[in-house]
Amino acid sequence: MANKDKDISTEEKIKEAARVVFTKKGFAATRTRDIAEEAGLNLALLNYYFRSKEKLFHIIMEEKFEQFFGMIIRILNVAETSLEEKVQAITNDYIDMLLANPDLPLFVLSEIKNNPIIFSDRVSDRLLQSTFYQQLRAVRPDINVFHFILNLLSMIIFPILAQPIICQIEAFKKDDFKKFIMQRKKMIPLWFKSMLSTELV
Repeated sequence: MANKDKDISTEEKIKEAARVVFTKKGFAATRTRDIAEEAGLNLALLNYYFRSKEKLFHIIMEEKFEQFFGMIIRILNVAETSLEEKVQAITNDYIDMLLANPDLPLFVLSEIKNNPIIFSDRVSDRLLQSTFYQQLRAVRPDINVFHFILNLLSMIIFPILAQPIICQIEAFKKDDFKKFIMQRKKMIPLWFKSMLSTELV
């Protein structure tokens, strides 16, 4: 039993180190030696548990992908909530998650850029089968659902990505950045409601 616990502990230590290094450097710039050093282990031990950088990256990327998109998909599929309630829930939960994990969007988006087909297929299929999609089609069949989703995610994600720049502006020093982002929890649902009621010419 002790050996099994040790194996689990070592595996988790390697995975945690991989999360740190992959998020910081991306797949291409990361060496297995970097991960071993971050974990405080020798390279042979890392190779014993995970035969290749690719296999380890796949595990970490699946976790990050689920963290980045999984919550949204779950919220979009709650049958009992309205469109407006879904937008409010996504805005609240996603902002909180990104504030706690500010490096996550850049990492995921960078890797999506390197392998767009795999990710686009997974996201588009789940989105087009969602309750949100059916609700939106019932209200606004004239508008492509991706306009709403891309606008919603952009309004949430971009300020987090732009935090280093925003925080250089005198009015948005670091102490005020979180307050600025939290205000968007109220503003984004209002903007979404406006988009929903705006007539296309």
